Amino acid sequence: MEWSREENRIYARDAAGKLLAEVTFPALETLKKSFPKEALAKLTPISGEEKRGVVVIDHTFVDDSLRGQGRAGELMLACREELLASGRAAIPLCPYAVAWFKKHPEKADVVALKD
Repeated sequence: MEWSREENRIYARDAAGKLLAEVTFPALETLKKSFPKEALAKLTPISGEEKRGVVVIDHTFVDDSLRGQGRAGELMLACREELLASGRAAIPLCPYAVAWFKKHPEKADVVALKD
């Protein structure tokens, strides 16, 4: 599958323009008002300078027509590659992203907060 990229978003559409899959990872700085306070408290060891390079993986989506084909995993790999290339780290909040990084600890080098 060919992925399209925008700032803090990777996605795919079909020929008709229907969204088939996406992951969004906005910058932490843009989410301060809506970020869960308990999660924000965990960030205290991360300095203000480091926080500028942190994103939050807050959403993944794969259309029903693609389920069971490994597309969500491909999407997470593309997200990780994007983060590595840009020198950023991620805080996974989306349940799928959390589970994916737990299942693939060798890929969790981009995760900003470890349990």
